[in-house]
Amino acid sequence: MPLQSQTIQAVDHPIHFNEKGYEALNKHLTENKYSNIFIIVDSNTNEHCLPKFLPLIETDLTIEIIEFDAGEAYKNIETCVQIWNVLTELGGDRKSLVINLGGGVVTDLGGFVASTFKRGVDFINIPTTLLSMVDASVGGKNGVDLGNLKNQIGVFNLPKMVLVDTAYLETVPQNEMRSGLAEMLKHGLIYDKTYWEQFLDITAIDFAQLDELIFRSVEIKNEIVTQDPTEKNLRKALNFGHTLGHAIESYFLENDNKTTLLHGEAIAVGMILESYISLHKNLINEAEFNQIKTTLKSIYDDITFEENDIEPILDLLIHDKKNEYGTIQFALIDGIGKIIINQTVENELILNAFNDYQS
Repeated sequence: MPLQSQTIQAVDHPIHFNEKGYEALNKHLTENKYSNIFIIVDSNTNEHCLPKFLPLIETDLTIEIIEFDAGEAYKNIETCVQIWNVLTELGGDRKSLVINLGGGVVTDLGGFVASTFKRGVDFINIPTTLLSMVDASVGGKNGVDLGNLKNQIGVFNLPKMVLVDTAYLETVPQNEMRSGLAEMLKHGLIYDKTYWEQFLDITAIDFAQLDELIFRSVEIKNEIVTQDPTEKNLRKALNFGHTLGHAIESYFLENDNKTTLLHGEAIAVGMILESYISLHKNLINEAEFNQIKTTLKSIYDDITFEENDIEPILDLLIHDKKNEYGTIQFALIDGIGKIIINQTVENELILNAFNDYQS
C-alpha cells in the first residue's frame, strides 16, 4: 500500500500520512463546529512550512497565526503565558481549534497551551521535522522546560489527529535530519533488530525509502505507547539513551562555554554510554556493543567532555522524570531489539562509560 494512503491508529487518534492527512483534516473541520482556528508556528515554520500548509486548508473560519521564536530556549512557561494572552485577546474560546505546525518544540508547547487554555481545547499536530515526526507525533506528551531541565512541566493529552507530511523535510537542515535519525535508531535498538540493521551502513540507505523508514518508526513507538499510555511500565523502554542523553543536553544548554547540542546529538551519546552499561551488566555482548558504538560514531560527531563536566552531568540525573523515590532508573538494552527497564546503575560504571566513549 503506498504510504500516502496509510493511517496508523494511535490511542484514541489517527496518525495520517502525506495526502491522506489533508483530506482527513478538512473532513474534521467540516464535521466539527469550531469557532475559529489558531495555528501555532515558530519563526522557522512560519517562513518555510506555513506557505505550503495554508492553501491546503478548506474552511470559512477565521484563521489566526501565532508565532514565537524558534529554539529550545523558548520552550518555557513564559512563551505559554504570551500565547495564552494572545489567544484571549483574539477571542479564543472553548470551541477554538489549535493547530501546531512545527518541530517538537512547537508540538510539545502548543499541545500544552491547548490542553490548559480554558481547561483544554482541541488541537491537531503537524510535525515538520524528522525528530518530531518519529518522536513527538506519538504519545500525547505535552509540556515545557523548567529552566534548563527538559520537559519538567506538562500533561498527557492527545491531539484529535496527527498529520505527517514528509514534504516538509525538504526545509530541514542536514544536522536536524541526523538529530531525528537518532530516535529512529533507538526504536530499532529497543524493539526491532531487523529495523536497526537497515541503518548499519548509512551510506547504503536509499532515501527514497525514507517514507517507509519513518512509517515503521512511528509504528514501533505507537505499538509501545498503546500498551502503556502513561509510562507506568513498558513505555519506559523509550527512555533508552535519554537518561544520560537528557542530562548531557541540559548541561550543554546551560553552559555558555559549550556549544548547544541538538536533541538527537545528545541522545546518540546517551545510547553509546547506556550500551556500554548494558555490556557491563551482561545484557549485550562485546560484538553487539561494538556494532552500536561504531554505527553511532559513524553518523554523529564526537562530543568532548572535560574532566569537570562529568560531575555536574551526573548531578542533573536526579531531576530525570523517570526517577522514583530518589533512585535513578535506566532503561537498558537486553540484546539488540529488546529492553529491560527500572535498572539502577552505580556512578563508577557511568564514569567508566564516559571514559570508554572518549577513548
